[in-house]
Amino acid sequence: MKTNPVSSPPPDLRIVNIDDVLPHEKSDMQRSQPLISRLRGAEYFTNPPVVAALGNGKYVLMDGANRHSSLKYLDYDHILIQVADYESQFIELGVWQHIVSDWETDEFLSRLEAIRDIDIRDGWDSRAVAQVLLHGGPVYGIHASADNLFQRNSTLRRVVESYHRHATLYRSPLTDPNQIWSLYPYAIALVMFPGYQPQDIIDAATKEAYLPPGVSRHIIHGRALKLNYPMCKLREESPLEEKNRELKQWLQRKLAERSVRYYAEATYQFDE
Repeated sequence: MKTNPVSSPPPDLRIVNIDDVLPHEKSDMQRSQPLISRLRGAEYFTNPPVVAALGNGKYVLMDGANRHSSLKYLDYDHILIQVADYESQFIELGVWQHIVSDWETDEFLSRLEAIRDIDIRDGWDSRAVAQVLLHGGPVYGIHASADNLFQRNSTLRRVVESYHRHATLYRSPLTDPNQIWSLYPYAIALVMFPGYQPQDIIDAATKEAYLPPGVSRHIIHGRALKLNYPMCKLREESPLEEKNRELKQWLQRKLAERSVRYYAEATYQFDE
């Protein structure tokens, strides 16, 4: 008989200074531009970014880089976040694979080869900053010119930039090439990334050695979604203490009204 998994704790929701939230990756402008337009006229803030507290009044952004950068662009001083414990069993850190589609393989390889200060080697290599598997073709390992945090992440950003704006890019947790080629018939390549540890993400944020968008993948058990918190509350020119007091009262009302529902099972959502 299977035992029930441990229930995730209630979400720790806070309103903080937006400059105290440190991204670990570059924002994706293809996603940010339409998001900025939506947030400019939005009545409610739907899904709060998820962060880990650094213990010094700062937070590292685990998920929600585009929401964070969009609110900064719109000159918000404060942001509503969900704080999660990086060391707990309720956070899983993985990576997305990039499926590169609707482009010419020769053009893709040409742009990779044009990147300065990288080394492209044949075959699998666990030390590579990224692996490129061509559809029906060989595997290449991409190496940085120097093995330090700044150079590795800089190389990775340039690799992703080489195809990000030219091809159709799909993020996927899948790693089986046969499965990927079947689901994405116009894919030309699969770009795979090494695993990361929480300290890698923290270092990328605090040292401004950013990862490219869409590489790190945080699975947060107990994530708060569809919050629909009034945007006007975030825009108000009132002290953080008052804003957080109002947020706590709002959450208490939601619980009293039975408006909060917890789903423990993994789901596929078809209305994104």
